[in-house]
Amino acid sequence: MAQIAEFADADPAPEVSVVVTVLDEQATLEELYRRAVIALEGRSFELIFVDDGSRDGSFELLRGLNARDPRVRVVRFKRTFGQHPAMHAGFARARGAIVVTMDADLQNAPEDIPRLVEAVDAGADVASGRRAARHDSWGRTFPSRLINGMLRRFTQVDISDFGCAFNAYRRSAVEPMLGAIGRQKFTKALVLSGGASVAEVDVAHAARAGRSRYGPLRLTRLALHVLAGFWPQPIQWTGVLLGMLCTAAAATVAVWGAVYWVARSDFPGSLFLAGLVLLVLGIQGFVLALVGEYLGRIQREVEGRPLYSIERELG
Repeated sequence: MAQIAEFADADPAPEVSVVVTVLDEQATLEELYRRAVIALEGRSFELIFVDDGSRDGSFELLRGLNARDPRVRVVRFKRTFGQHPAMHAGFARARGAIVVTMDADLQNAPEDIPRLVEAVDAGADVASGRRAARHDSWGRTFPSRLINGMLRRFTQVDISDFGCAFNAYRRSAVEPMLGAIGRQKFTKALVLSGGASVAEVDVAHAARAGRSRYGPLRLTRLALHVLAGFWPQPIQWTGVLLGMLCTAAAATVAVWGAVYWVARSDFPGSLFLAGLVLLVLGIQGFVLALVGEYLGRIQREVEGRPLYSIERELG
């Protein structure tokens, strides 16, 4: 199994590693760097920026930060592989005893980093960021609540915000899970499901400039990923649900048809049959989507493809 800090050099390890995933965030990087440095004053730290194939000049800006400050390290992907593979690349290179993860869009305030670190210092394995006052639309927050509820049910971990990427981890809690991080889209849920202790910390949340990258289709795929990744027996339970619904629907149609036939001596069988077929097809569509998620995972594991391909590293 890969170990965190497998790329560490001979320099003394810092107390805190901050892993920042970047995708076309040129407008916020300078401010994020400045505020993070101020927030971490008094601690030894490193900032690891993982550029997930940005096309807007983010890498050139990060290269300048690396030239100015040796505490800044940069990993550049050859193309966009996704936030979670980028997080894996940061974890694998982090040298700090505490690893903080965050996005580069400044939805979360770097000033809250010390609060997360202090929660881990106080004994928690994971300091889970909780967006106490979210500034997202109803169409974004409602699906998020559904996914959070599913994760609480399947992982048996009672926290309110699995989707917040702003968290702090103790190295010893992450190392056993490093091989799965990147392939699993909920790093925090993965680490906590292994028995890590958690403390929730309220963090500030700002509205994202521009359109959210999580549209309805992506959120639906995320929900399927949760089911396939954390539900222990999804196929069996889905089969039970399918059988119960179809049986209930068939019984309802039979009773309704019998009453209608007694009252009017006529049974509209074609209408009831069409409704029943549509119900069964809808449920089968969901089952096929879930099976497709499993087959996709099996294919990726069999092929053994790397999570990401690195173009360049600085620092």
